Amino acid sequence: MNSFFAIMISAILTDNFVLSKFMGICPFIGVSKKLSSSIGMGAAVIFVMTCATAFTYPAYKYMLEPLGLTYLRIILFILIIALFVQLVEIVMKKVMPPLYSSLGVYLPLITTNCAVLGVTMLNIDNGYTFWESIANAAFAGVGFTLVLVLFAGVREKMEGCDIPAALKGLPITLVAASIMALSFMGFSF
Repeated sequence: MNSFFAIMISAILTDNFVLSKFMGICPFIGVSKKLSSSIGMGAAVIFVMTCATAFTYPAYKYMLEPLGLTYLRIILFILIIALFVQLVEIVMKKVMPPLYSSLGVYLPLITTNCAVLGVTMLNIDNGYTFWESIANAAFAGVGFTLVLVLFAGVREKMEGCDIPAALKGLPITLVAASIMALSFMGFSF
């Protein structure tokens, strides 16, 4: 039980993939303009991370490792992740068309999101069991969502601020992101 609690705290706060490992920066910057799209993207990433881990872990342990084909794991993992992203995209297009259109190009980019691939690979590299891997993937997705939602709130507040012309747009966004990363760094001490 202690290991699951440690995995939860680590994945959400201390080793947050976006703010400490800088994985998933593209959707972090691109989707965090609105709170609603941030929540939708976060939910999609949680689903894809958890399901991809549930399939990549056994595929690696029971197929690639016994056959000595561990060097194929990146290819296999990307194929499995792409399968779940397509599933999310199809369901979202049918059930939630406004959210689907607001996410735009960032939804299919979950396939190449290094945070999703990174979680599936780090689960194996860290020697997690199957259930620890599932927990790490789910909580890493929660951490990703937390950061997206918090940053969306920051960006919505910044819209009403008087920002110097030289800092408008991407520069102030990166400054705010770095301050947010520093605040999460406080959880690791």
